[in-house]
Amino acid sequence: MDWTERLPPRPWIVRGVVLLLVVALLAPSAVSAITYDQEESNLQRGTIESPANGTTVISVQGFHFQGKGNKKKPARLVAVGPKGNVEWVHNGSKEGATWFYDVDPLPNGNLFVVSTQRGGTLVYEYNPETKEKVWKQFLEIHDTHDVDLINNGTQLLVANMRAYNETTGQNDDSIYVYDLEKDKIVWRWYFRNYYEKSAGMDEYTGDWTHVNDVDKIGPGKYMADPRNMDEVLVIDRETKNVTVKLGEDGSNHDILYEQHNPDYLESESGNPTILVADSHNHRVVEYAKRGGSWEKTWQMGSSEKFTWPRDADRLPNGNTLIVDSSNHRVLEVTPKGKIVWEFYSPWLPYDAERIAHGGGSNGPTMADLGVTGEYQVHGSANIDPGTGDSVKMSVLLADAFSGTSFEDEMRQYGEQWDQVTPFIRPIWMSEYAFIAALFAILLVLGLAVGELVYQRKRIYYGVRRLA
Repeated sequence: MDWTERLPPRPWIVRGVVLLLVVALLAPSAVSAITYDQEESNLQRGTIESPANGTTVISVQGFHFQGKGNKKKPARLVAVGPKGNVEWVHNGSKEGATWFYDVDPLPNGNLFVVSTQRGGTLVYEYNPETKEKVWKQFLEIHDTHDVDLINNGTQLLVANMRAYNETTGQNDDSIYVYDLEKDKIVWRWYFRNYYEKSAGMDEYTGDWTHVNDVDKIGPGKYMADPRNMDEVLVIDRETKNVTVKLGEDGSNHDILYEQHNPDYLESESGNPTILVADSHNHRVVEYAKRGGSWEKTWQMGSSEKFTWPRDADRLPNGNTLIVDSSNHRVLEVTPKGKIVWEFYSPWLPYDAERIAHGGGSNGPTMADLGVTGEYQVHGSANIDPGTGDSVKMSVLLADAFSGTSFEDEMRQYGEQWDQVTPFIRPIWMSEYAFIAALFAILLVLGLAVGELVYQRKRIYYGVRRLA
């Protein structure tokens, strides 16, 4: 007998090879799923070159479906110690939170929390020691990203977005002051009085401005961040005039592009300075106003290192605390980009505060430090593939098609991948494991199609017999 007659039929060889490949591709995901602990196993320290000055509180946005939080991707506050140790976790999804956004340290050691709920926004003072809400206020406004306590805690400064009024046909996106004692709005400024309807997104309805931040930067001076206009504004409370503007509404995204959480600083010489997470440009930038115009004095990161950063605070030591949101991490970097402290906190961290320094930025400008120019971050622990020093999909695709007419298009596809996949891949699955799982699915689908083609006659006659 010819030895080849002992071999199994060719289709079984193909099936066996494909199934072995599928098992190999799914193995990393299976191991991660079995060992995953939704509370703390995905909270991990990264690079710790030097301990932080006290506790860092991270506000994690979380995930929801039709208003109900996902327990595996919860909205939560995570308190991280100087050496990257988890001190406590406040799981908002267990208490009805859809998302968490802004968190501010209070002078008494408590935290002021902004939480999206079904039907509105809940703000409250949270005591980490007792794990209780000291007081709370419900606002009947949708998906609010930022509310600040001002005027000795007697009033709320509110960034009101997604406020289209179907009855009047007007968009009511605004910033307003709500008096807690009087239980009413005592001052309000509408974006429609400054912008044309054609500005922003969603054609005046829906999420028109996406104003994600508002800060009181001086007596009667409010800085607002209409993200969809790619601008930062300062409004005078008394006159209601815009007195400062950084950015350009329209197609020029070189200055800012869908930015988040700007902080106002002043140099030693008195130059107004704005530090901002320039989200869709995947960088953190600092602009100083000199001679009546804005000058970019410092830039950290790029699409090769960051994915959708949404917060940046200047610390007193001159370092910058950055929330690299879609890479699920918070990092402290030196002015020239060395990572000295890094912590991974899925799912989609939004805000981070170093409690010892209070809220926002409390450090010097880069101009005062004598450090200007563009820098890249380096020294990441790279726990989540695609962050830090590893290659991201956008860079990988751009390099693969370098020098061709498809380079820019493939880079854009890669950036979309880097931005969208955190929303759809399970949090216990790394990016590389997710890619492997997609290949496994494609192989299974290919095998199924191949089987249909190979067995087409048998299927045909089987259907005919049944008929």
